[in-house]
Formats: sequence, structure tokens, C-alpha cells
Amino acid sequence: MTDVTSAKSARRPHHWRRDLVELAALFTAVAVADAIANLIGHGPDGPFLLVASAVTLIATAAFHTWWARRHSHAPPTTTAPDSAAGTTDPAEGPAPAPSGDEPRETALWRMRTTVKDAPGSLAALCTALAHLDVDILTLQTHPLGDGTVDEFLLRAPAGLQAQQLSREIAAAGGTHTWTERADAHDLVDTPTRVLGLATRTALDAAELPLALRQLLGRCTIRSRPALSLTGRPIGDLPPVEGVLEETVMRLRDPNGGAITIERPYLPFTPTEFARARALVELDAHLGPRIPHSRHVLTLPEGNEITVRRADQSDVRAALAMHERCSDRTLSLRYHGPVGDADRYLNHLLSPRFGRTLAVQTASGRLVALGHLLWDGDETEVALLVEDEWQRRGIGSELLGRLVALAAEAGCDSVYAVTQASNTGMVAAMRGLGLPLDYQIEEGTLVVTARLDAVPVRPAIRYEQAER
Repeated sequence: MTDVTSAKSARRPHHWRRDLVELAALFTAVAVADAIANLIGHGPDGPFLLVASAVTLIATAAFHTWWARRHSHAPPTTTAPDSAAGTTDPAEGPAPAPSGDEPRETALWRMRTTVKDAPGSLAALCTALAHLDVDILTLQTHPLGDGTVDEFLLRAPAGLQAQQLSREIAAAGGTHTWTERADAHDLVDTPTRVLGLATRTALDAAELPLALRQLLGRCTIRSRPALSLTGRPIGDLPPVEGVLEETVMRLRDPNGGAITIERPYLPFTPTEFARARALVELDAHLGPRIPHSRHVLTLPEGNEITVRRADQSDVRAALAMHERCSDRTLSLRYHGPVGDADRYLNHLLSPRFGRTLAVQTASGRLVALGHLLWDGDETEVALLVEDEWQRRGIGSELLGRLVALAAEAGCDSVYAVTQASNTGMVAAMRGLGLPLDYQIEEGTLVVTARLDAVPVRPAIRYEQAER
């Protein structure tokens, strides 16, 4: 019986027969009381007995009233028909407070697991997560030949361990389960995130490796040119449509050569391969491009210089700057004699391998270069300043901007390889105000800056304007 039916039956109107029975009972009670009063009242102790009966009745009524008031707030023995949702039987204890009213500490998780392509498999996973008090924020499915890869973004209690989560998912039918802590950036839905990465790639060709890394998670991306520095072909190029081999993805580089993406801890899905290939095709369709922003800085002596992005169109100007540099300056930059500088520069200035900042004078002459190079899953910084323009703060300015670009790209650290005698580079790294690690081996110094804090710009400040 429903609550509505119970409520209707509880409010039935009185029938005339019931009223007649109650009236007859009332007259009968009055007649009996009158007979008893007449019988007792004509006896020798009649008045005393009547008074004692009246006192007893009054005491009984008072006790009943006190007892009723004392227990008036006791819970009902049955659920009221019109009570609000959530009222429980008193034998089960008071109803628990809604979970939303009690704040709890939570953590975000990314989880990927493979299930059989059968009805109810996803429902079993959701039921297991519900038993752990885990909330599903987003869900993506990646169909495979013999199953489906389900990727979740979860909000779980802070005390939940990855091992416990994996065990429950395995019991629910999930295999090859992978979990990783997430952050607020993962709350963006996948279409929005992919569109944002496509926009960044469209504005800057150097963004393609970074966009692929953010799209696919923790992975190693390597760009291989079609020709070596000596002009010889480097291996076979992948086909135009690319190659997917479980944990390795090989794509044709629009600039020539190949892009290899490796993720040993988690195989790629066909959906991820299609998204990566779409970004590469977008880059190939748009062609070479870099942002055209320029920043004009005024040096302490009053000279104006311009800092801008550089690409392979600046190879000739960069070669001229190399010819003006001394052998010591070039050896500190390249750790030895420089040969075939044009081939090195063509590689260094390619946006596929990183970002390059150039400094030019008011007359347009190139006097300094700063490189931010993608080295697999690491990032290298390198500087070259023409002899006549050294010790003016240009190297520190370039390094600060390069480190800021690395932090913006999501890099965890940057490292510089130089000689132990290169005190200028060491001073510039120390001027960043970041934690540094030093490694020295046979005169070669590797200084690594950890980007766990916001990069601090160098102490030397310049007046700058964007043109």
C-alpha cells in the first residue's frame, strides 16, 4: 500500500451508525453512575465513599496527564504517512545526516581499466566505486577489438589507497588497471582540452610536442630529423598515416623526419592515436609559424635591444654572429671546437626541437641567442652572447625568459650543460632564485634548476615595452 492510500484511509469520515453507538454508550454510562450513586449515598458511609471516589478519580486523571506529557516527545512506533523522506523506524536508530552536509577531505584520481565488451560490465565498475564512496566526475570509453578501455576521473575519500581501489576494480572485472593522482586541471572535459591544445598548436609550431605530451599524459617524445648533420638519411620514415605499436606511436613530422612517442607504463588506445595524428595533421596544414611579439628593453647604458622569437629564417644572421664570436665564447657554448655551425643552427632554430629567443640591436644585428630544447622528457637551456655584448645582463634576461617559458609549458626542471670554468652561466643560473643541483664530471658541469616555485626574474631590470 502506498503512502497516499494509507493517508486517505486514515482520514475516513465518521458514519452515522458510529455516532449512534457512542450516544447510546454515553446514556448507559450516566444511568449506571446514577444507580451507583443512589445505592451508596443512602448507606451510613455513603457521603464518605463518594468523596473518596472523587479524590481517587482526580488523582488518577492528574497522574495520566503527567505521564502523557512526559512521554509526548518519544518517537512514533511506526513511520507517519505524511512524514518527510528520510524518516526511519526507531528500531533502526535516527536517520543519518545527508552526506552533503558533512564536509570531507577528498582527492582526485585518474583511473584507466579494461573490461569485457559485454552488457553490465560498466555497471559493475560503477557499483564497486559506489561501495568505496567514490564519485565519478568524468568518463571516457575507448573501444578495442575484444574489450573496452574505460578512463575515469574520480573524487575519492582522501584515505583511499591506490592498492585498495585497484583490488575492488579487479574484483568487479577490470583488468590492466592504472591509477594516478589528478589535479584541478583534469576537471576540464576532453573536447575542451583538445580544442585548447589545437589552438596553442595553431599559434606556435613549437607547441606541438608540448600539446602531444599534455594530451597523452606522462610520455617521452622525440623528434628525429630526416637527415643527419652529415646529410645522410636517418632510418626509415613512418608512413603518412603513422604507426601504433601498443606503447609506441610513430608519426610523420610535417617538417621532415619522425616524431616518436613512448609510454611504457600504459598502452595507447586507437582513440588517443587518432587525436595525436589530428594534431600533427593540423601542424602540417598550417606550416611554419611563430608568434611575432617583440619586447624592447633598455640597457643600463641607454642602448635599446629587442627580444623576439627566432626560427630557421634567422640561420644566416645567427651564422654571422658566430663568426664575430671568439673561439673561447664558442667553446664554452658548444663544449669544444665548432664545426658545421650551419647544420647545428638549422637544428637548434627549428621550432620542432624547442624554442629560441633572439636579441637584436636597433640596427637589426643579432647579438645573442637563447635556446629552450625539448630533450625527451627533460628540458635543456643554452645561451650564446656575442663578446662585445657580454656582462650587460643580456644572458640573465634570456635565461629568465626561457625558464618562464619552461614553467608555462609544464616542465618540472631545466638543465644547462657547460664547463666548470663558465662562471657567467653559473651566476645566471643562481640568479634565478630556484633550487639548483650540480653535477661535475671530467670538467663538464650540469646545473639543474627545479621549477617547484614560480621563476624569479633576474635582479637586473629593464624598461620594456611590447611592440
